[in-house]
Amino acid sequence: MTAASLKGLFSHMTFAIESFHFHVLPMHTRFPFKYGIASMNALPHLFVTVNLVVDGKAVSGLASEGLPPKWFTKNPDTPFELDLAEMIAVIQNASRIARLAAEKPTGFFGWWQNLYAEQSQWAKVREQPALLANLGVSLIERSVLDGLCKALGQPLHAVLRSDVLGIDLGAVREELCGMRVADAMAPAPLSHVSARHTVGLGDPLSAADGALDDGLPYTLEENIRAYGLRYFKIKVCGKPDQDLPRLREITRVITANCPSGFHATLDGNEQFYDLASFRDFYATLRADAALAPLFQNLILIEQPLHRSQALNEDVAATLSTWTEGPGMIIDESDASLADLPRALDLGYRGTSHKNCKGVVKGLANAALLKKRSPAIRGGPILSGEDLANVGPVALLQDLSVMALLGVTHVERNGHHYFRGLSMHSAATQEAVLATHAGLYRRHPAGFPTLQIENGRLDVSTVNSAPFGCGIALDVSPFEPLNTWIKRGGMGEL
Repeated sequence: MTAASLKGLFSHMTFAIESFHFHVLPMHTRFPFKYGIASMNALPHLFVTVNLVVDGKAVSGLASEGLPPKWFTKNPDTPFELDLAEMIAVIQNASRIARLAAEKPTGFFGWWQNLYAEQSQWAKVREQPALLANLGVSLIERSVLDGLCKALGQPLHAVLRSDVLGIDLGAVREELCGMRVADAMAPAPLSHVSARHTVGLGDPLSAADGALDDGLPYTLEENIRAYGLRYFKIKVCGKPDQDLPRLREITRVITANCPSGFHATLDGNEQFYDLASFRDFYATLRADAALAPLFQNLILIEQPLHRSQALNEDVAATLSTWTEGPGMIIDESDASLADLPRALDLGYRGTSHKNCKGVVKGLANAALLKKRSPAIRGGPILSGEDLANVGPVALLQDLSVMALLGVTHVERNGHHYFRGLSMHSAATQEAVLATHAGLYRRHPAGFPTLQIENGRLDVSTVNSAPFGCGIALDVSPFEPLNTWIKRGGMGEL
């Protein structure tokens, strides 16, 4: 079905929300994932089910997200239990707003505007940061989009291109007036994306760092050889005495195992409080001869400044005179709709997309980067980053949006820190292997694991599914969220 015929059939599509349900699947990492001020060993993976009535037809939608420590709020003084309670509170509040906004049949875009505005106002009153508040918006938004795609029997890229959702980019940001959602999308969704491998602050690099006998690649060296990796995301802690020796070894391992070349990005993890200090740090690294191959292939720097400082006016002066560095983007600072325009005004070249920051927001960001492209020195950057996403829902929905935005290389690390889909039931595992044969393969131990060949992921099946997932996931074996909370599930992680 073409976009035009889809729009003709469903140009007045409306939906009502009957209920939301929340379930938890606790997940434990293969080994700790150290990033910034946190080290993740376990997290709750939250599933959000929404029951909709779409043009009189009952349908359910599903979204999910792992709730990691110290990303949405990087406050070193709070325990994870408090952070987790706040994450759950913003999600549940967003579901309340969403349900009330769709008690009667409504169109998608008007409903989304209500959800975003009311959640933002609630967060302001509660003094909750926008990045955290919009986690709730994004999860609820994704669950509804999944249900609408199922009702229409169409993949997300086709639904978005048809304008059946009525998304008005000019109403999201005034300077986007006249742009259509299709203008922010690739001409066709990508069939393959390159996996940009995360090198966490504590990740093992070579056999000298030990071994993990669980049948999956463990060290950086093993991962490159197993997956044919060519793209890497390298995290730094901001201390030259620690970063320099580690970066030398990372550079040695990558260059030795990537004879045909590689590309890298550097993640500053918000470790700096002024850009001049980061520029000095960068100069120290750049002057090290052993790191020359790394800096020759460095394509962007991600969020070196703490979110409290990253969008301050004084950043502009440093960025305007720093012409020798690669493009710098925001990530954690891309919290509200006002943040990317502000960042571009200051001299940043772009932002990251993660589904946890919102699909409509991601489309508006992509449109803004295209609109302002002629004025961005060096050109705009829209990168794809990860939040330890795993399938069969969160990862595939994220890949679906990356593909339709045309993001060619995407940080992927959920398969690295978690053991494939081994935490799911046999029925779910078999359904994933049957539905996504190009994206997943059967591990010798029986469970599905991502199939990365020549450093790339085949997302063809993701693009043909309603919103990436394509299987009927039964969430009933997972524990209801309220039950999990009441019995002290947070303390068991």
